[in-house]
Amino acid sequence: MKKNLVLFSLFVLPIVAYLFFASGVNTFSTLPTLTPSISEFGDWKSLDGETIKLDGKITILSFGGSDVLKNRGNYFNLNEKIYQRYHKFTDLQFVVLSPTGTEADVATFKKQLSETTDMAQWKFVFASTSEIASFYNQLGLKKDELNTNFGNNNAYIIDKKRNLRGRKVNDDKEYKEGYSMFFVSELHNEMLDDFKIILYEYKAALKKNKNATKRLHIATDEK
Repeated sequence: MKKNLVLFSLFVLPIVAYLFFASGVNTFSTLPTLTPSISEFGDWKSLDGETIKLDGKITILSFGGSDVLKNRGNYFNLNEKIYQRYHKFTDLQFVVLSPTGTEADVATFKKQLSETTDMAQWKFVFASTSEIASFYNQLGLKKDELNTNFGNNNAYIIDKKRNLRGRKVNDDKEYKEGYSMFFVSELHNEMLDDFKIILYEYKAALKKNKNATKRLHIATDEK
């Protein structure tokens, strides 16, 4: 009897454990749409004078608030765990939305980040606090909220069709809406996994369309 238990623990349990965790991967084989067709940005200008749009881009959106310098560590985390891996994907943009009047602080932050980073896909956009609040509210978030500086610690995934995407948590009634940039483990595990799902969605779409560009392969082949 004792021998059978030993054999069971050595051979059967590892197989059961493998099947359990392997099935867990499939839980997030698709990333639910939390809010479809969110509004496009207004005629807001970036730090470089560009007009940034959401259509046709995979967007990692964050709200820098008026204290972006104080919270720059969050963006260094996001840069290290997500941006640096995929910044060669030209259909990707990392957008930081901040209140008008914070341009000088954002420029300082951008300069610091650029010391170790190709900044091509980082976009710093400015709008009035009322416009930021209105845009944020239409995201339909149930858990997250902006602080008094019109920012927070979270990053959000928006697909090319302006759908806010997130993952199921526990059951079908609870979803993860944003990913904390403060916690490196959350970026490295949950957000990175979900971000890869979005990329592979478009890789699959490219395979179905013989005339589509091959730009996505640059990103998805990187590790």
